[in-house]
Amino acid sequence: MKKQDWVLILCIVVCLTPFFIPSTGFFKWFNIATSSHPFIMAFFKFAILATLGEMLALRIRKGVYNEKGFGILPRMLVWGFLGICITMAMMIFKAGTPFFMSKVASCEYHSLMDIFNSPTLTWGKVEIAFCVSVAMNTIFAPVMMTFHKCTDIHISQTGGTIAGLFSPMPMKKIISSINWENQWGVVFKKTIPLFWYPAHTITFILPPNLQVLFAALLGVALGLILALTSK
Repeated sequence: MKKQDWVLILCIVVCLTPFFIPSTGFFKWFNIATSSHPFIMAFFKFAILATLGEMLALRIRKGVYNEKGFGILPRMLVWGFLGICITMAMMIFKAGTPFFMSKVASCEYHSLMDIFNSPTLTWGKVEIAFCVSVAMNTIFAPVMMTFHKCTDIHISQTGGTIAGLFSPMPMKKIISSINWENQWGVVFKKTIPLFWYPAHTITFILPPNLQVLFAALLGVALGLILALTSK
């Protein structure tokens, strides 16, 4: 391990330590802030953690956490925006999927929500959580991942600058340059059913306060997976 690796580990330990010290009240503040300002917290959570995932992927591929044209700040802005979209999608699918299930199975919507929101872990809750995960990752995830891929290419082509990020995106050119064999065969066909279906099933069966922390960890995994599969 190099000096830069130890510096990163030290920074992570320093950032995580307040969560495990009850006297700091940081964990309580984090939960209150997430509940009161979910979209603002989502922006910063994904901006920091998902970008960290991409930096880890770069470290694995090239041995460095940053390079010319990588564009850490533009990537943080994109991930912050995507974090807001992901949080919105979670809200929509957590409410909409049980409603759809109630219509298909001819049962009471409120009964399903009671099972889903119950603190007790049951097979019924796992089943609903799995259906929510499948619906969200099948309908929303491919669009989000493709948008991220387009912004990723745009950032690289414009030198990794903030000004470049906000310059007009030649969407036709960018979309045609995507390796769709990789995007479909790896990102969509493999990572979604094999990783994201079970990962978000676990997310949706956790208590709300733990969902926040688990989603933050998935933010790192998301950035890492997408960055690695892009190669």
